[in-house]
Parts: sequence; C-alpha cells; structure tokens
Amino acid sequence: MFDHGIHMGWLTFGYFVAYIPYAMLVKALASGVTPLASQPVSGFEMLPAAVLGQLVAMVLFLCVTGRWRHMRRIGIGGRRIPMAGRETLAAGFFTSLIIGATTMNYTFAGVSILFMLLLMRGGVLILSPMIDVTDGRPVMKHSWLGLLLSLIAVSVALGDVNSYHLTLAAVLSVLVYLAGYLGRFDIMSRVAKNGVVATDRRFFVEEHAAAPLWLAVLLGAGALAGQPQLAAGFTTFLATPAALGAAGIGVAYEVLFVFASLIYLDRREYTWGVPAWAFASLMSGLVASYALAWLAGLVAPGSSQLIALAFGVGAAAALAWPSAVLWWRSRGTGAACRVLFVCGGNTCRSPMAEVIAWAQAAEAGLVHVLRFSSAGVATPLPARPMAVGARSALADLGLRRVPGRGNPRRHRARPVTSELCLVSSVIYCMTGAHRDRVIAMAPEAEGRTLRLDPYGDIPDPEGQSPEAYRQCAQHIQRSVHVRLCELAESYGPRGITSGRG
Repeated sequence: MFDHGIHMGWLTFGYFVAYIPYAMLVKALASGVTPLASQPVSGFEMLPAAVLGQLVAMVLFLCVTGRWRHMRRIGIGGRRIPMAGRETLAAGFFTSLIIGATTMNYTFAGVSILFMLLLMRGGVLILSPMIDVTDGRPVMKHSWLGLLLSLIAVSVALGDVNSYHLTLAAVLSVLVYLAGYLGRFDIMSRVAKNGVVATDRRFFVEEHAAAPLWLAVLLGAGALAGQPQLAAGFTTFLATPAALGAAGIGVAYEVLFVFASLIYLDRREYTWGVPAWAFASLMSGLVASYALAWLAGLVAPGSSQLIALAFGVGAAAALAWPSAVLWWRSRGTGAACRVLFVCGGNTCRSPMAEVIAWAQAAEAGLVHVLRFSSAGVATPLPARPMAVGARSALADLGLRRVPGRGNPRRHRARPVTSELCLVSSVIYCMTGAHRDRVIAMAPEAEGRTLRLDPYGDIPDPEGQSPEAYRQCAQHIQRSVHVRLCELAESYGPRGITSGRG
C-alpha cells in the first residue's frame, strides 16, 4: 500500500467509522426525520448541495495534506497548472457515477439502508474476482473464501428485507452504481494498483479531484436540461436549513472516499480488498440502521442481519489468515531471522538463492536460527515451477535436493505480499528495481530491504543459454555466501566456512 504503510485494518476501520454518519444523514433527510427538514428531501434535490460540500472538503484535504503536488502539470500561459490525465479523468467520471448513485440509493422510499447496501456490495463482490481474473491478477485461496463468506452474509441478510419495495428507478440506480465500479476498477487495474508509489499517488489524487467535478457537471447538465428537482437543488434548496445537512453528506462522503480509494489501490487482488470493504460497509449499515431506529423511529433490521454479521466476521478472519499464519510461524518456529529472496517471476533467481541459502546454512549449522523463502514481484497466474535452466544450474552445483527442504522440482512461484515483508527480518532483492517494488508495497521494510549483491544487479538469465544460468547461479552463490557471513556474525555458532553449497 502506497500511503506510508497504512495498514489495511486501519483503513477498513476508518471507512467503517466514516460511513455511519454518511448513511444516517442521507436516510434521515430522505425520510424527513431531521430538525433541518420536516418533509422528505428527494435524492435529486439534495445531491447538488452534497457535491458542493464534497468539493470544498476535497480541496481542503488536498491542500492541507499537500497531496495536490502529486498531480501532473500542463503549461498554460507560461505557468504549470495541475491537471488530471486522460485515464484518471475517465476513472473520475466512473467514480462520479458511484458517488451520485450511492446517495440516490439511500433516498428511495420503501427500502432500507441495509437493503440497498446489500444490493450494492453484493454486486461489487461478484464483480471483483471477474475483474481480477480478466486482468491476470492471481486470486489467492483465502480471498476466494473471504468472498464466498461475504456473499453468504449478503444472502442471509436479504432474508429480512422481503417486505421492501424496489422500484424501477432504484434498480436503474443500482445498475449505474455497478457500471461505475466496473469502469473504475478496469482503469485502476491498467494505470495504477501496481505497488509503484508515484503512480498510485498520482492516480489517487487525480481521480480524487476529478470525481466530484464530474458529478457537479453531470448534475448541472441535468438541471439545465429541465429536471425540476435538480434545478431546485441548485437554487431554492440551497437557501434552506436542509442544505447544511446535504452539504454534511458530501463532507462525510469525502472522508470515506479517501479510505475506500486507499483500500482499492492496495496492489493485492480486488478479491482480497473488496470483501474487507464490503464487511465494513455492512457493519456501518447495521449501526446506522439501529441508530435511526432508536433516534427517529425508523424500521430496525431483523435478526437475519446478526447471522449475516457472523459470516462477515468469518470473511474478515479468512482474509487475515495468511498474516496470522506468517506471524505464528515467525514466532512458533523459534527462528531468530527470516530471510526473503525476491526476483521478478520467482521461477529462477530467487528460488535458486533460497536453495543455495538453505544448503550453506545447513553446512554452517544455522538451520535452526535462519529460515529462507522466496517470492516474486511479478508472479504470473497460474503459479509456475522453477525454470528448467535454473534446476540444471543448481544440479551443476551439487544441489539436486536441499537438506531438509525437499526437491526444487516442487517449487511453485508465489507473489510478494506486504505480509511476507512484514514478518521477514531481511529481504534480499536481485535488482534495484525489485527493491523499489518491495519498498513501494511495504514502506516500513525499507531499512531491511537490500540487493543481494551489494555491488550491482544480478541479471535475469531467462531465455538464454545453459551457461548463462550457470553464471547466474554462481553469482547468486557468491552473493548468498557474503550475506550469510554477515548474518552468521549475529546468529551463527561457528560461521560459514565455504562458498560452496
């Protein structure tokens, strides 16, 4: 995650907290149960004031935090003016559809916050793995499980809403909402969400600035085209006390928009982040619904929502499982130092380094205090075995099998994750570019992320002659020897005496 290593758990919690006042304000105004408006306010009527409130909050956020500096610049009249790019302008358009449709969905009569929330989140939950698979992004087993449990939670919760009335306008609004996410995620996958800090920051800021501007333009066009409620929203409604509440809706959405965007931009698959986002939304909807039932006498959710909550907690546990396992292993094994080797596809250089390191550690008597693993910053789907040339080069070094670690033929490539970086004591990368990718994903690991060869990159021999693989393996062997000698000063009983495996 690019934003200074903010943990996904804190982002999800922030989104949960921000969504509660947003949902309550929208439903309260639409139901006419606030001191600001004794009569129900239509969605079209409140949207202009809401988008104006979001615009003001957005400008303040970008200026106070200094994030506007991440926007690209264009020259106009000898001056450099911040401007969004073509892709982020398009993403901002789709995001404006999401913003407008979300607010509209809570204003329809005959439906509850939770009912519309379940329709919206359920749709995005279904879209997320489809987009991941289409984009070639690996979907981990725990992500599929989290998705399944989240869908079960949605299905169970719908058992309480069979008495609601879903109008054609509400159906169309939900479809616009889902179309917005489909377009937004597609663009985000192509131009960001890759662990490169500068790219993700630019996308975040430019989309952030473009979305409410697009929504203001679309609403203004509707008002000029003669939509009476939109026209009133831009004129007479702004002079009423209810306009303050509508502006507060925009401010609340700006806050939750920040947290949601950072969740989506996490380089892991959408099928990982979307269930966490959906779970936080469901919990926010429950809190908002019960609060409005208690404060304003609106209908409270039924018992099925509590059963859905249990499945939501299960989804969250499934998503957190890999982190918990890595944490437990890093403490339960007694390993004082966990070493992670990183290359591009995790089919050649980093798995060779892992095998060589285990062999040298066994020779030096360090296998009880050192643990080795490998991963790649660009691991394809499906996970591939170790390259034949790499296995042959290891065999030339006498490493057909690794003591206590099985057969290199069983290796399967896997991606680097922030969890792996979190529990690794030191991370050795094959190139400086790999190091940059790791740091972009896990900024907190910068001080312990190094090139394996401190003097330069280790070239990729993929597609070259067997001799190129042998030279690469020898280069890695020398570099691993140097690095393990450094580690042996702290962990080794007798040091490392040989550069051979």
